[in-house]
Amino acid sequence: MIHSIHNNELSVAISSKGAELQSIIHKDFGLEYMWSGDAAFWGKKSPVLFPIVGGLKNNSYEYKNKTYYLPRHGFARDMEFEVTEQQEDFIVFTLKSNEETLAKFPFDFKFSLRYSLGEAKLSVSYIVENTGSEDLFFSVGGHPAFSVPLVDGTVFEDHYLKFGAAENAGLWPLSADGLIENFTVPVLENSDQLPLNQSLFYKDAMVFKHPESKSISILNHINAHGLTLNFEGFPYMGIWNSGNANFVCIEPWCGIADSVNATGKLMEKEGINVLPVSKIFEKTWSVELF
Repeated sequence: MIHSIHNNELSVAISSKGAELQSIIHKDFGLEYMWSGDAAFWGKKSPVLFPIVGGLKNNSYEYKNKTYYLPRHGFARDMEFEVTEQQEDFIVFTLKSNEETLAKFPFDFKFSLRYSLGEAKLSVSYIVENTGSEDLFFSVGGHPAFSVPLVDGTVFEDHYLKFGAAENAGLWPLSADGLIENFTVPVLENSDQLPLNQSLFYKDAMVFKHPESKSISILNHINAHGLTLNFEGFPYMGIWNSGNANFVCIEPWCGIADSVNATGKLMEKEGINVLPVSKIFEKTWSVELF
């Protein structure tokens, strides 16, 4: 089911399946900022990544001497969420652990997403509560796909990414199995701008660890329209396109795919979050539209 929130400037739609963002329309400009979801390229728009981000080595992990299997990015994106709170300009979706999740992920949890509006800004909060009797080990992240080009009369290559700070870090390439390699590839050299070109994504996502920036904007050289995604508190970042498609994903992550050298033990997984009993984890990213 599709649910909507709105204010004077924005109208936003979210599906209860996967609590997945479907649409962001700026009323003043008549612009849709989200990718269309064309299945010929990639049929999703903004899947939620939980309880893992990326892929696992051999699609499995070990916890307490038992092996469990999870698909890339986990199971939340394919599950039905319940609307637990809603007003005109915000909505909360919740998924609780159940028999189905416990078979793949042996932890009790309450996982909520809160979408809220403020002027021309959408904020997306991930709220994880440990409802079990032992530490909860998990990752969580976003995968929003934004339309590029955004405005008629422009093309993909008219656009560029502007980072919130000058970056020198290289990107971490992915193996054929979707695992993080143990070396980096240069991409930015004391620069805050990256021109967009489809060839950037021919070898899968661009993955950054601990970037200096806390924001990334999609801008263009033709007009003043674009967006800025703010992701303070998210230590990993993915930037992705499925290959020659008219979108760019800017993906804030609290977690990361397994590396080629991963042991497979959940407690040793890079970027794993550990949440004690009864505690609550909350992180928020936001996107400003202009």
